[in-house]
Amino acid sequence: MNKTLVSALAIVAALGAGGWWYSTQTNTSDVVAASAVMEEHEIHPLDMPLGNQEASVVMVEYSSLTCPHCATFNQGPFQQIKENFIDTGDILYLKREVYFDRYGLWAAMVARCGGEERYHGLLELIYQTQSTWAGSNDPVQVANNLRRLGRQAGMDDTQLNACLEDADKALELTEFYQANAETYGIRSTPSFIINGQPYGNMPYAEFERILNEKLGN
Repeated sequence: MNKTLVSALAIVAALGAGGWWYSTQTNTSDVVAASAVMEEHEIHPLDMPLGNQEASVVMVEYSSLTCPHCATFNQGPFQQIKENFIDTGDILYLKREVYFDRYGLWAAMVARCGGEERYHGLLELIYQTQSTWAGSNDPVQVANNLRRLGRQAGMDDTQLNACLEDADKALELTEFYQANAETYGIRSTPSFIINGQPYGNMPYAEFERILNEKLGN
């Protein structure tokens, strides 16, 4: 069996053949206890923070890497939020992946494969090429597509195979995701928590208004 297929099967097994989110709703309390959900202003070891870690305003984004609306947000409003609030040090921004499907989990594992240094750049690449890499019904092809993106970011197949075959990491990520989803009521993507308050997707002007209010501007 080739390594690509092994990678795909390993993570399918970790996800319960893609039905993980739906099949484990009755076990939420166990997962929450195991995952130790952080408060919205705390940085979890799985987070890749952006901006000022001492900021009084914390914005948490919950997005699926296979969600077209999330790709649109990340290529539009997020870039403006980054320029006007993150890069200026006004807020702390946390991106947390949502795994509604196995492809979204695989993409997150590839994005995380190069560590914090490559994570955000790979997320942008994954969103920019979402319709291409996620457009196949063949899981082996999708895994190959994601591996190709990883190579573009400077990783080799040995490193990427190790990341995609890491079932322990897959379970850690999905437990963290589900615990947060239950705590903050994440049922659609993209969703946002700003200083503890939930928000849905909206145009940049609305995000700007809310963030300025939180900042007291």
